[in-house]
Amino acid sequence: MRTLLPLALLLAPLAACGGSNASSVPQQLVLPIPPETRMTSAHCPKAGEPLPPVPRGPTVMRPPAARVPVPAAVQALVDAPDRDEEDRKLDAGRHPGELLAFLGLKPGGRVAELGSGGGYTTELLARAVGPRGKVWGENNAFIMKFAEKPWGERLKKAAMKNVVRVDKEFDAPLPPEAKNLDAVVISLLYHDTVWMGVDRDKMNKAVFDSLRHGGEYVVIDHSAPEGSGTEDVKTTHRIDELFVLRDVERAGFHHAGSGDFLRNQADTREWNDSPREAGERRGTSDRFVLRFIKP
Repeated sequence: MRTLLPLALLLAPLAACGGSNASSVPQQLVLPIPPETRMTSAHCPKAGEPLPPVPRGPTVMRPPAARVPVPAAVQALVDAPDRDEEDRKLDAGRHPGELLAFLGLKPGGRVAELGSGGGYTTELLARAVGPRGKVWGENNAFIMKFAEKPWGERLKKAAMKNVVRVDKEFDAPLPPEAKNLDAVVISLLYHDTVWMGVDRDKMNKAVFDSLRHGGEYVVIDHSAPEGSGTEDVKTTHRIDELFVLRDVERAGFHHAGSGDFLRNQADTREWNDSPREAGERRGTSDRFVLRFIKP
């Protein structure tokens, strides 16, 4: 029988290391992964030093899914009649209204998305900040091998007029003019940056530098078993939540909370949630939503 421990017990070591302050456009792109060996964690509490791996151990008792109230104005964005039918098919598993409500974006806001892919989330961000706002949608060269056509087609839509296409690598993902941003989002792709060999310290520091003080960095990804670090990023397309938290805080961010609207306690976190492999289980994985703030 697995032992269940509260998340606070696993977060305790972070405090000692200066960690958490506790306080048609196609659907999502499927990225082929080169046949390399499985990855292991290799980061640390202090820049430049190796991070000791989190031992794979007891299963954390995760909270159940908790809905985020969706204001009528936000729901109207999701229900817009000009959204693509293929996007609507993803909504049940992606909870776009709750995501936008969690982000709290305002008209006129300045936002960026890393790893936009075909643009499902990017379009939602663009609708949220409206014509007076601006969204930078980044893809690297590898993603663009598969996203060029769908991304290009989506950018022709009227709802995307406030979106700037950014073709840059994740190590330096944003152009100089993307400054004083209100938010940066990376959705279901942080684990991919690991097997892509991205220098995540550089990526997260670039995000930190692009945000205004008080701006938020929101990371959404599929939950791997606790203590697994990055060893599942290429097999089941998942990553350890605690590993991501420590990884991002290294750049100077403060963990300011989490969203539970994509939680699924019934998920074993052992199956492959890649869209190509998930089949009918697509959109049912346990996913964490971490909010970090630039102090």
